[in-house]
Parts: sequence; C-alpha cells; structure tokens
Amino acid sequence: MRSAREQRYDEEVGMRGAAPGPKIPVSADGLPEWLAPVARAAATIQPRQLSRFLPPESGGRQSAVLILFGHGPRGPELLLMERAGSLRSHAGQPSFPGGALDPEDGDADGPGPVRAALREAQEETGLDPSGVQVFGVLPRLYIPVSGFVVTPVLGWWRRPSPVGAVDQAETARVFTVPVADLTDPAHRVTTRHPSGHTGPAFLVENALVWGFTAGVIDRILHYAGWEIPWDRDKAVPLDWRS
Repeated sequence: MRSAREQRYDEEVGMRGAAPGPKIPVSADGLPEWLAPVARAAATIQPRQLSRFLPPESGGRQSAVLILFGHGPRGPELLLMERAGSLRSHAGQPSFPGGALDPEDGDADGPGPVRAALREAQEETGLDPSGVQVFGVLPRLYIPVSGFVVTPVLGWWRRPSPVGAVDQAETARVFTVPVADLTDPAHRVTTRHPSGHTGPAFLVENALVWGFTAGVIDRILHYAGWEIPWDRDKAVPLDWRS
C-alpha cells in the first residue's frame, strides 16, 4: 500500500514545476521480496523517526539524494560515492548521489526531488536513470551545518548500468556496499565529534560512512527490521575539519 506522500509524487511528477518532462512514477509494484520491508517502512515512517534535525518553516536549500538498492554478487547492496579529497567541504566523505534542486527539476513539493535525485546521480556516477524504479520518497530532513533541506528518494536498480566517478575533481570513487556488511555488527561504530555530537557510522569498503548518510542508513536498517544489535560504545573520533 502506498503512502499519501508516494501518491502525491506519483500524481505530480511531470505535471508541476518550472519545466515539462516525462512522468516519473513512484511505485513499489514488482519489487524483489527482500526489498519489501524497506517499501513498507517508507510508506509510514515519520520525520522524527528518521532524524531530530527537521527543516525550518522557511529557508534552507532544497536538495535530494538517491538511495539506490541493487543486487550484486553478495546480494542486496547500496550505491555510494566518495567525495574528492581536495574539496573544501566534506572532503573524502562517502555519501549518496544527490545535490540541490535546479529550476528545471520542478517544484520541491512536487516532482523536483525525484527528478533532482535521478539527475544528480546521472551527473555524478554516470548512472542510467531509465534503469531505476523509484519506489518511495522519505520525509524531508535538514543538515544544519550546510543549510540543506534534503529529500531522500528510494530507488530499485532494476536494470543496472555501468557507474564511476564522472568528475574526479568532485568524486573520488563510486562503489557499492553489500547490505550484509552494513548490518554486520563488526562494521558498526559510533563517531564522536569534538563538538560533542555523536552518531552511527559504518566501516565498509575501506571507508568510514558517517554523518547524514550513515544516519539515514541506520534508520532504514532499523525500520526495515534488518538491524542486528551492535556495540554502540565502539567509538571512532572525528576531527574539527569533519
């Protein structure tokens, strides 16, 4: 059963916004059975269940990320990318593909986030959007340090396509992470920032996945029923540049 949020996007994508475009349906029909728990959670999850950082009543830069599930040699997996180490902001940090909405993406309350998530994923990783089935749209979240209002868009990589870093000045690499590694307690840690902030993190694929990306993954694993108890006292310190 689709949520009202999914129905709204299904009805409005391609019908609102600054520029016309093809309709991009949001549907959980035909998903593999293993992905059904994520679709069910997405249909009912509330903003406060995802994060304590919610968008302000006004302001903030509208953006979207693509949380893309695929099926690889080791089973279910997620697509991530690692920012270039030379960037001034969040250098070397793994993240979902995504970025700010462009005017041609459309209204943030309509088709904008879905279009932006797919467009940014294509621009950053070379992904072919036609092979992606969008099956859910999560509530908007907020990243206070950057002022971004982020809409997470859930996708199933129905027809995989080659991916890689399109612009090495922006992206160091594009990689997939088996869900089995994300749920493995041995790969789970808590990050501690000098400011006092703590959050869930993952040591996978020679990378430390933390911050907003890790927080969303953590909540998806929890509400999909995939979480395995892990040692939350196992900490990894961050520095002030993080």
